[in-house]
Amino acid sequence: SLCAAAAPNLSYQELKDLKKANVLHIDVRERWEIDRFGRIPESINIPLGELMEALQMDPTEFKEQYNQKMPSKSDPVVFSCLAGTRSKQALGFAMSLGFS
Repeated sequence: SLCAAAAPNLSYQELKDLKKANVLHIDVRERWEIDRFGRIPESINIPLGELMEALQMDPTEFKEQYNQKMPSKSDPVVFSCLAGTRSKQALGFAMSLGFS
């Protein structure tokens, strides 16, 4: 399993390799940033301000809202943003909710 503490930062190539292994990629940028700078293929956009609520949703509600199966607390998840600050916050939020 992927331990966030062991690999807090990933290179582009590492992310591409992880995506082949069905890692859920959550982009925590704001929607206007996605519109302006583009969407990362096979990622889902959950702005940082919505993340805590999203990770505590009922799985059916999560699927309806984000068109993606809700991750379990043990599923590998990667967070990304523009510079790395928000993705580190997202990681902290997820770990505080019991995600490993």
